[in-house]
Amino acid sequence: MEAIVCTKYGSSKGMQLKELATPQPKDNEVLIQIHATTVTSADVRLRKADPFPVRLFYGLLKPKKNTILGSELAGKIVAVGQQVQRFQVGDPVFAGTGMHLSANAEYVCLPEDAAIAIKPHNLTDQEAAAIPFGSTTALMFLRDKGKVQRGDEVLIYGASGSLGTAAVQLAKFFGATVTGVCSTANLQLVKSLGADHVIDYTQEDFTQSGKTYHIIFDTTGKSSFSGCLRSLKDHGRYLRAVHINPWPILRGLWTSMTSTKQVIGGVAIERQADLIFLKELIELGKLKAVIDRCYPLEQTAEAHRYVEQGHKRGNVVITIK
Repeated sequence: MEAIVCTKYGSSKGMQLKELATPQPKDNEVLIQIHATTVTSADVRLRKADPFPVRLFYGLLKPKKNTILGSELAGKIVAVGQQVQRFQVGDPVFAGTGMHLSANAEYVCLPEDAAIAIKPHNLTDQEAAAIPFGSTTALMFLRDKGKVQRGDEVLIYGASGSLGTAAVQLAKFFGATVTGVCSTANLQLVKSLGADHVIDYTQEDFTQSGKTYHIIFDTTGKSSFSGCLRSLKDHGRYLRAVHINPWPILRGLWTSMTSTKQVIGGVAIERQADLIFLKELIELGKLKAVIDRCYPLEQTAEAHRYVEQGHKRGNVVITIK
């Protein structure tokens, strides 16, 4: 099979298209032929080993042999292990691979109880591949960590990215009044996803307006920590999806212990039940994928360079013939 292999940390020049052996499923695994995958901001951070602890998981000096990036996909099951009961050959599926990565390739093996679900009937493979990473993360932060309730005032910082576009739609589904913060070019996009209010961060600092919110969800890690705390209501929740540097973590713990406001970070864990929940929302028309650009597999390095600029709208998809 063909796959994009990351041979060294740093520049996207370390990514190469290679021919590898097609994996074979174990007794509890399915083999998925991948039709579409993505490049996310997390892929870029892993490629650059930024932050440094990435190296503890994927290789200290360079990525381990044949490290394949990519954490979400859509495709078709082409083989199943002897013990598999949930899926059968021919099933169209979408999936998140989590720490296993390996989605920037023609095939991948995953356990049948991994984050795999039958693909929504009203999405293309490209659209379905753009769902697992951003939408499961947004779901975990808003529903599970943030405990969003109907009538809550929710602000989404970075509302036009992969995570942000999903968060706006999910917050609306849960009955919140949503304010999206994004750049001038993306105001209409965020409005079209259901945001009740939009703020252009190039023109206005929401932390200076005096408006307060039940939940502030920073999807980029770039908001003002003190400003967001000031803009929270009592007992409000400040959710930080990019929460990996020691100082913000310690500051968040201190704030949560010494005030009525909570600072909540963490790493999303993709679960099969969440993908099934999202599938149902998609088929009801309550959630849709936002795609900025599509690249063929052999141009994955170019897709990385585009994502690294930090201005993508929604998702960047890789198509596989």
